Amino acid sequence: MSLFTPRAPLAERLRPRTLDEVVGQEHLTGPGKPLRVMLENGRLASMIFWGPPGTGKTTLARILANGVDARFVAMSAVSAGVKEVREAVKQAQEAVSAGRPTVLFLDEVHRFNKAQQDALLPHVESGLLTLIGATTENPSFEVNPALRSRARVYVLKALGEDDLMRVLERALISSEGLPEAEAEEEALRLIAAAAMGDARRALNALELAAELGGGRVTLDAAREALGAGQPVFDKGGEAFYDLISALHKSVRGSHVDAALYYLARMLAGGVDPLYVGRRLVRMASEDVGLADPGALRQALAAVEAYQLLGSPEGELALAQATVYLALAPKSNSVYRAFAAARRAVETHPDAEVPLHLRNAPTKLMKELGYSRGYAYYHDDPEGSFAQAYLPEPLEPMRFFDPRGEGWERKVAERYRELRQRFSAARRKEPPDPAR
Repeated sequence: MSLFTPRAPLAERLRPRTLDEVVGQEHLTGPGKPLRVMLENGRLASMIFWGPPGTGKTTLARILANGVDARFVAMSAVSAGVKEVREAVKQAQEAVSAGRPTVLFLDEVHRFNKAQQDALLPHVESGLLTLIGATTENPSFEVNPALRSRARVYVLKALGEDDLMRVLERALISSEGLPEAEAEEEALRLIAAAAMGDARRALNALELAAELGGGRVTLDAAREALGAGQPVFDKGGEAFYDLISALHKSVRGSHVDAALYYLARMLAGGVDPLYVGRRLVRMASEDVGLADPGALRQALAAVEAYQLLGSPEGELALAQATVYLALAPKSNSVYRAFAAARRAVETHPDAEVPLHLRNAPTKLMKELGYSRGYAYYHDDPEGSFAQAYLPEPLEPMRFFDPRGEGWERKVAERYRELRQRFSAARRKEPPDPAR
């Protein structure tokens, strides 16, 4: 006979059983808020919980199902498929005859493919199944519109440090927690800060720290329990795109310190440094542009340096480029001009190139007027300014509008001068196309 008695992890033992026990998510669980109103009315709607790990998605689903005395069927979209959905439907039909509704909790709902999601649709729509999906990914991109339209999306927020401190302190006084353990305030604060809004992670760290410290949660035990490395984000997930967006916008906004913070956080989280390098090259063109043409060279040089040195030495070159771009004067005139040119292509995809700009490598093309009357700038600057360059329907259009800082101020002066010369030359008699 084995002497080992399995015990549920601390996070499972302390799982809240009522809305009043839930820490955080007051925007959903507080008085007059959606989830509490549903329970008070005794009727659930299908819904999708979107939020980071450890914020209570599974817990809330269980509380809601219990609150309306519904059967709770839990599945993970990682392992379940159409077969499992059909079995759940069959059981739900049997439960209906017994007068009990069925709540189907589908964890990681974004991992269901279109066919699997479509299999749920008729049963969610008929009300046979009340679907509660959970996902860390943006439902706008990962859940079919048809299923999304039949389920309300509720956003769960990462828990704040004060919320996590409440969770940890409850664990130390609860009979299901660690009532005999002693904990240093500083150690609890470290765990709450390092858990990154994840209650499960905080409780797991607390439990391990208590074991490592022989019943005492010390600062050293907490550090050891948390470990040296901690993943900052899922490299394909929502947090990843939030961080790269924050890096880009910090550079654009000329906030050097924020840009360095997000760069360091992404690299610490395991992002491919060359991906960051490619984004820096993009920023150099999109947001610095002609305000400092050297920015593009800096970004390219940083990528080349990283390819030569690798990590960690090459990451310093990425940091240098980040600082350079954040400090540089800004202009998006080229970005806006190219976008405007693309729109013009969409509206005028087949506009004819003026004959005098066309190449004439054959006798027939010359006879048709190709290249006739072209004014070569270096021989005839005035004639060059007088001739048309855009196709006739686009002639009034202007794409480039330099309004940036730094070197682009000189570009703007040159551009205004050129526009004036074009206008003056076009007001005169145009050159004879027969010459």
